[in-house]
Amino acid sequence: MILESRHLQTVAAVAETGSLTAAAKRLHLTLSAVSHQLRELESLFGVSLFDRKARPIKTTPAGERLLQCAHQILPLLAQAEADVLALAGQQPNERLFLALECHSCIEWLLPALDELRLARPELDVDLRLGPRFDPIPALLAREVDAVLSTDRTPDPEVHHSALFRYEIVLLMSLDHALAGRAFVEPSDLEREPFVTYPVELTRLDFYTRFLRPAGVEPQVARTAELTSVLVQLVRSRRGLAALPRWAVADELGRGGLTALQLGRGGLHSEVLLSTRASDTDTPLMQAFLAVARRVSRTALEGITPIG
Repeated sequence: MILESRHLQTVAAVAETGSLTAAAKRLHLTLSAVSHQLRELESLFGVSLFDRKARPIKTTPAGERLLQCAHQILPLLAQAEADVLALAGQQPNERLFLALECHSCIEWLLPALDELRLARPELDVDLRLGPRFDPIPALLAREVDAVLSTDRTPDPEVHHSALFRYEIVLLMSLDHALAGRAFVEPSDLEREPFVTYPVELTRLDFYTRFLRPAGVEPQVARTAELTSVLVQLVRSRRGLAALPRWAVADELGRGGLTALQLGRGGLHSEVLLSTRASDTDTPLMQAFLAVARRVSRTALEGITPIG
């Protein structure tokens, strides 16, 4: 058999991070080790798994098939290992597989996870970020343990714990024609280009709750995974961006940009920690919830803490 679990871990890490360098960091391997594993697999199968010229790197049909396999098999292997250790009377290491739909949360989340690991040195943490999967089905299928997002689902098997409430603002350069206003309406944005995260528009609050109800379809000019890159695209006048006010507070302080309210009353949302209802009260999930609330309250400007 060609495939090993390490191969699947590497394929998943490259696909979900979009780069070999980021995948190597996630897997605690050298860049050359990750490159070697991919070349080995591609040589054995005789087919390319990734389009390395794309930015971010994208899976080929063969790579996508292995990625599907990884999402199915790796959680089963982790659970089997924990079950066997339990039968042997041993305590398995704790794990936290976290899916991140709130792209801008990464900057405060990493310090929160560092703090959590200080208190729980044996904790194994993994992040899944990107548009390649639907997080709630992945949560219920035990592919991930929790989801950070802004969307509530009515499914009774899912429990949502709110971390904080925040305002979504429209970021633009100071010399933009709309910059002098206090707020904008959807009709003001019909012909404006936007820069967004690389996800479906239906996952973005500014679209589902602000533009779409008014019948306005945004023109997406560019996409980027990182909030900092979106901000630079706005600075270079490539488009407007709808982002959390707390995520752009530092950039606004540097000048050259302004943030307008979306609508007369503003557009507000909340960051949620979604877990399986059966796991909500576990010591690990309660510890993570407490750390996430404390770190976000300390690190972020302009939010309304909850809990």
